[in-house]
Amino acid sequence: MYQPKDSSKSPRFTGPRTFMRLEHVRTTEDVDFVVLGVPFDTAASNRTGQRYGPQHVRDFSVLLRPYNPDQDINIFEYCSGVDYGDIDVIPGNIHQTYANMEAGLQPILEKEITPILIGGDHSITLGSLRAFAKQYGPISLVHFDSHGDTWDNYFGEKYMHGTPFRRAVEEGLIDTEHSIQVGMRGPLYGPEDIEDARDLGYEVIPMKEVREIGYDKVMERIHARAKDRPVFVTYDIDFLDPAYAPGTGTPEVGGPTSHEALEFVRGLDGLNIKGFDLVEVLPTYDNGEITAVAASAVIFEMISLVALKKRSSSK
Repeated sequence: MYQPKDSSKSPRFTGPRTFMRLEHVRTTEDVDFVVLGVPFDTAASNRTGQRYGPQHVRDFSVLLRPYNPDQDINIFEYCSGVDYGDIDVIPGNIHQTYANMEAGLQPILEKEITPILIGGDHSITLGSLRAFAKQYGPISLVHFDSHGDTWDNYFGEKYMHGTPFRRAVEEGLIDTEHSIQVGMRGPLYGPEDIEDARDLGYEVIPMKEVREIGYDKVMERIHARAKDRPVFVTYDIDFLDPAYAPGTGTPEVGGPTSHEALEFVRGLDGLNIKGFDLVEVLPTYDNGEITAVAASAVIFEMISLVALKKRSSSK
């Protein structure tokens, strides 16, 4: 069974910088989850540097411990996991990067292992969805973000970090009837920037509505939408207010606090989650590693959901 090094016996500043000090082993044997970096940022439209996001999050994650008091679970009493390393991305070639992602995820998904991917810009999610659709058919999407990322193109380019969830619908990768987007906010080009997502079939809860109806109602709608369908969760760090996550490419004010951001992940317990990603961490703008703190904590909560599912299935 794979678990992190014990930081009460081995100082955190020693050894390779893996997520949570997990073993760096590229294996699909005896593991329940793998952490996998996708350091690709060629499809970012504004600030770049998200290619350094996976290592930045890993660097801070060495502070994490195995027991989650909010969920009352010791992850590694129920789960085995490794840091699987990174996908071999091709800078400047998004299509070959997608092909590498599909090939890299295939053996993981065939073993029913839960991949937890760290981006990279949000374009990487399309590569994941292609792999998941091959394994599970059209998958339900739970999407936390300040942007819907359903634009048709940027600068005439169809494959950018603002377009993956339109391309995914066009390719038949997503079951939109059971998919939902949460947290959209900020200035837009027009009302169609929200309505286009609804026209594609997504349920959309903008941040203004999140505040109006409250956390409990949002979580009820997420569960009612996804039901028992296989789910992929994608989490753009700019879902958080930039006061809590300044290190990102397209920040939007008016978002959740770091506490609220974690609660939204904890509330996903009970869904049939097959995989996660967290994207758009940009170290250059991350004053005091504030964003790395939040991102590593969100991923910790994602891993906790894997453990909770294992504990539930063992009863």
